Amino acid sequence: MATVWMGCATLLAANQNIKELGESKYLIEVGDLSMVVNAATGGKILSFKYKDQEIISQLNRPEQFGSTFWTSPQKEWNWPPVQEYDKRPYKAELKDDKLVLTSEVSSRLGFRIGKEFTVDAKRKAIVVTYSIKNESNQTKKVAPWEITRVANEGQIFFDAPVEGITPAGLMTFEKKDGAVWYQTDETNANRKINADGKGWLAYTNGSLLLVKKFKDLDISQPAPDEAEIQVYVNRGKTYIELESQGAYATLEPGQSLVWPVKWYLLPCNGMAAKKMVKKVKKLK
Repeated sequence: MATVWMGCATLLAANQNIKELGESKYLIEVGDLSMVVNAATGGKILSFKYKDQEIISQLNRPEQFGSTFWTSPQKEWNWPPVQEYDKRPYKAELKDDKLVLTSEVSSRLGFRIGKEFTVDAKRKAIVVTYSIKNESNQTKKVAPWEITRVANEGQIFFDAPVEGITPAGLMTFEKKDGAVWYQTDETNANRKINADGKGWLAYTNGSLLLVKKFKDLDISQPAPDEAEIQVYVNRGKTYIELESQGAYATLEPGQSLVWPVKWYLLPCNGMAAKKMVKKVKKLK
């Protein structure tokens, strides 16, 4: 069956370094970057480091650590996350210099999730290519959705008009140096905003700069009541979710969509905001 591609093809490097660690865990390395993935726990990304510095939340609580993947819109499954995608084991294969993870089919939604991990050695990045396959006998609509949890500290920034961030006034964003910036804060309430970005989302904790690159969407392409960029702030000083989504697509039975996200992690001690934005926009 045909495949609906949600982004550009990625560069595959010949000198990738992907190792099996045991207990269904895999290590992916390129340059000073390392990523650990656990196939047994929903195929989650457990760790993403620059040398020995971690950027992903390590909280030992359900739904508060690591990086995961869901289908969108959320209103089709509400809460909790779909077990087959978020918590149950994925089948893992190392082939053609790739780590390929495949989920069970959700009996409720009829989709199977795939996650393919490769490296871009030239750009010192790790590429996560997600797929959603319609395993049902009905035509369905769906969008891809990546959720990455980080500590509630530092700043989040992306390219969008402040007036387009909804709900208005829920979080304070400042427009400067070619991006909108959110300085993390603490309240006794859960908050979430939506925005139409420009194909990237960044977070800095002061020493590291995490950048996600994905296909830019126009405002009509996300799933209903969803958005290209979302930021969720959990109550208290616990964690934040960096969320990005691909286009809402129609899949016939047996058809798949594919959506690549390129992960960068760079040192940024003492780097000015303007220089960070310039660096992010130069990444491919």
